[in-house]
Amino acid sequence: MADNPLGSQWKTLDRDLNRIGQLEMATNYVARPMVGLGIALAFILLAFLIAIIWFGGTEGSLIVAAAAAVGAYMAINIGANDVANNMGPAVGANALTMGGAIAIAAVCESAGALLAGGDVVSTISKGIIDTKAVEDGQVFMWAMMAALISSALWVNLATYVGAPVSTTHSVVGGVMGAGIAAAGMTAVNWPTMGTIAASWVISPVLGGLIAAMFLALIKHKIIYREDKITAARVWVPILVGIMAGVFATYLAMKGLKRIVKIDLQTALLVGAAIGVATYFITKPLILRQSQGLENRNKSLKVLFGIPLVFSAALLSFAHGANDVANAVGPLAAIVHASEFGDFSSKVAIPMWVMIIGAFGISFGLFLFGPKLIRMVGSQITKLNPMRAYCVALSAAITVIVASWLGLPVSSTHIAVGGIFGVGFYREWHMERRLRGLKGPVPAAKTIASIERRRRKLVRRSHFMTIVAAWVITVPAAALMSAAIFSVLYWFAI
Repeated sequence: MADNPLGSQWKTLDRDLNRIGQLEMATNYVARPMVGLGIALAFILLAFLIAIIWFGGTEGSLIVAAAAAVGAYMAINIGANDVANNMGPAVGANALTMGGAIAIAAVCESAGALLAGGDVVSTISKGIIDTKAVEDGQVFMWAMMAALISSALWVNLATYVGAPVSTTHSVVGGVMGAGIAAAGMTAVNWPTMGTIAASWVISPVLGGLIAAMFLALIKHKIIYREDKITAARVWVPILVGIMAGVFATYLAMKGLKRIVKIDLQTALLVGAAIGVATYFITKPLILRQSQGLENRNKSLKVLFGIPLVFSAALLSFAHGANDVANAVGPLAAIVHASEFGDFSSKVAIPMWVMIIGAFGISFGLFLFGPKLIRMVGSQITKLNPMRAYCVALSAAITVIVASWLGLPVSSTHIAVGGIFGVGFYREWHMERRLRGLKGPVPAAKTIASIERRRRKLVRRSHFMTIVAAWVITVPAAALMSAAIFSVLYWFAI
C-alpha cells in the first residue's frame, strides 16, 4: 500500500505547530518577569513625575522627585517582602488562595496606610541619629536619600534570595549608616540602637513562644479529646473572642492614631468588650457550622478557616497603618527639608507621599509577592488553619506586650518567629510522644538518627538563611547607606 502523501503532510504540520506552541510557551514564561519589571518601572516613573508637577519650578524639586521615585521603589519592595508575613500563613494553610490573599492584602494595606496611617512620623526612625549633629540642610537631604536607597536595595536583595526581613530595621540601618558618614559616630543614638538590636532576639522568641502556647492549648483542649467537635464548640468561640479582643486592642492602640489617641489601658478595655461580644456572637455560628461534621482533625480545619482569613486581613490593615509610615519617613524628611529649609525629628507626612507608599505596596505585592508568600506559608514548616491561626494571634499579642514593655519590635520577626515556634513545638511534641509510647517500638522510633534529622518539621536551611538575614540587615544597610551617601555627597559638591 502506497504512503499517503496528504497524511505525511499533516504529520509534518502537526510537528511544526507543536514546536511553535512550545516556543510561544517558552516566550511567555521568559517574558512574564519582564512585564512585572516594566509595570514597576512605570510606577516609579509616575511617582517621579507627580513630584515634579507638585514641586515644579521650586528649588530642590529635582531632589524631591528623585526621592519620590526611590520611595516608590521602596514601597514596591515592602509589598514584595513584608506583606508576605501576614498572608503567608493563611495561604500555606489553604484558607486563602494566592489570588484572594493578594486582593485582600492590597485592599487592607492601602486602607491601613491611607485611613489610619500615622500623620506624624519620626523621620529618623525613632531617634536613631541626632538632627543637631547634621547642621546643613543639603547634607541632611542627601543622608535621607542614601538611607532610602540602601534600605530599598537591601529589601530587594532579601526578596531575591527568599528571606523575609524587617523593612523598618532596613530603614534604621540606612539612617544610621548615612548619619555616621555625614556627622561621625557621635551622631548615632547608641542606647536606642541597643534596644533595637535586643528586639532582634526578643521579637521572634516572644512570637514563637506565644504561638507555641496557643498550639499546645488547641492540641490539649480540642485535638486530643475523644469528642473533638464538642470540644471545638466550647473552645473555638473562646479563641475567636480572644482574637477579636486582641486585634481590637491592637488597632485601637496602633492603627487609629490619625483619628484618636488611645492609651494602653483604654485600648485593653475596648478590646475586652469587643472580645466578649464576639464570643457571644460566634458561639451560635460555630454550633451551626459544626453540625454534621465528622469527629476528626480534618473537620476542625473548617471551623478555623474564616477566623484565619479575618485575622490575616486585620494584620494587613495594622501593618499598612504602621510600617508604611516608617518606610516613607526618609522621603517625608526630604520633602519637609526642601519645603521649609530646615529639618526636624518629627514631620507631617503629605498625603501624596502616603499614596505613593500605599499603591507601591499593592503593586509590589501583586507583581512580586507570591514568592515570599509561598516561602513563609509552606516552605518553613507545614501549616494548617489551627497552626496559622496561632501565628496570627501571637503576632498581635506580641506587639501589644512589646508596646507595654516599651520595646521596639519588628512585625516581620514576630510573624516568622511564630511560624518557627509552631514548627519547633511540633518537633518537640512529636519526640516527646514517641519517647512516652509503651509496648512494641513503633517504626518511627527505629529510624536512624540521620534520617530522623532529615525529617525535621522545620526546614533548617530556611531557618539559617532567615536568621542570618535578620542579623546582618542593620549593618548591611548601614554600610550600603554610608557608601551611597559618600558618592551622592561627592557628586553634590
